[in-house]
Amino acid sequence: MRLLIFGGTTEGRLLAGRAAELGARCTVSVATPLGREELAGLRDIQVVVGRRDGAQIARLAEGFDLCVDATHPYARLASAHIRAGCGAAGVPLVRLLRAPGGGDCGETVPDCPAAARRLAGTEGNILLATGAKELAAFAALPPERLYARVLPTHRALEACEALGLPHSHILALQGPFTQKMNEAMLEQYHIAWLVTKDGGGPGGFAEKAAAARAAGARLLVVGRPEETGEPLERVVALIRDRLEEETR
Repeated sequence: MRLLIFGGTTEGRLLAGRAAELGARCTVSVATPLGREELAGLRDIQVVVGRRDGAQIARLAEGFDLCVDATHPYARLASAHIRAGCGAAGVPLVRLLRAPGGGDCGETVPDCPAAARRLAGTEGNILLATGAKELAAFAALPPERLYARVLPTHRALEACEALGLPHSHILALQGPFTQKMNEAMLEQYHIAWLVTKDGGGPGGFAEKAAAARAAGARLLVVGRPEETGEPLERVVALIRDRLEEETR
């Protein structure tokens, strides 16, 4: 069985390792070299790197028996390209869903532009933990109020500079972070507002929420896109069943 996983997430890495152990021939497609680093140490896995549109994904998916979209819960455009590409290639596609964080979700807004509108007219420093691609939505806010926690990549640093952030306001780190680490950042930079997405357990959402409460910061959460799919264990079971069918 040839399996193509669109990953770059914790679930993508876990699925690739378990599918390979079951005997699937796995290829994992990630958007960036950082995603490839996350797969280091996995055996019998082929990794391809690069962002692809629907037509490019269709060419990549040719010859595979199954594709799994294990991209981030907020990667709407990537998932749309994957659906289009797999549909064009005629390859079955399963969406792997990450469970939400649950618990205290703070104040929820539909998207980052709505978060920026909510913050207009407020006071206090803001920590943006929404990802570098979302920073432009906050361009109307005073840059001296903004701190951005982004991945340590050239693309992320360029997005911060394009927003006009002072370099002392750029926190280039790779998470997820413990509650104590989050608290330390909120206290160090006198953060009044923490803006984040609900990345669930793998994204450290519970630790962010707990840190905001402990540090007295307001939590502003960008709501998840609505979608359907399967949790990790069901996707693993599906792959196992297909492999067993091949050996009958």
